[in-house]
Amino acid sequence: MLHKTNILIHIIAGSVALLLGVFALVSAKGGRFHRKAGDWFLVCMSVVIVSGLMGVFVFKRNTFLLVITVLSGYFGYSGYRAVRMKSNRARALDVCVALASLGCVGYFLYYFRSIGMIWSPVIIYSTVGTLVLVVLYDFARYAIPREAYSGLWLYEHIFKMIGAFTALLSAFSGTVFYMYQPYSQFLPSVLGTLLQIGFIVYYASGMGTKKRGQLAPRS
Repeated sequence: MLHKTNILIHIIAGSVALLLGVFALVSAKGGRFHRKAGDWFLVCMSVVIVSGLMGVFVFKRNTFLLVITVLSGYFGYSGYRAVRMKSNRARALDVCVALASLGCVGYFLYYFRSIGMIWSPVIIYSTVGTLVLVVLYDFARYAIPREAYSGLWLYEHIFKMIGAFTALLSAFSGTVFYMYQPYSQFLPSVLGTLLQIGFIVYYASGMGTKKRGQLAPRS
């Protein structure tokens, strides 16, 4: 009963997060609706992460879900911190979260052989690789001169928040349309990549410059 309840909470929170993610994508960036949708998206993502971790560590279910859960959660956390801090100054909390995420990857890889290739190899390797690369970038950015980094936080926010939405969408699509794997998981990732490129080019070209000031966090 507890496991079924946890699954239900996981599904409901994930479904609501997807809807909120769509609202955040289509709403005016930096506006009140965009902020609210983003805030509640992160709240629902937190519920998804906690219930997902419980499914792995408490109820001993598919351990690969740990990686995709941590990927979407880390994307969301780091994307929020990018717009919140607007700097690349190292902070203990960010370092601890990054190391914990790498620890989850290490846990998965350690037990990989006993887990078995439950999901498509291309999905497993790309998910693990993406998480590792994003965490490594977050460590590497501390070496970027602050003046050079001052304009990069916006692109980080865009890339990572869309990445969080995409990871969640891939997990949802891959689970619901499991008979079409790996395409049911791979194609949402392609869509997310196109969205990341499109939004970053839009703001980098200057078309979204007037809205940048609206992206400042609430005090």
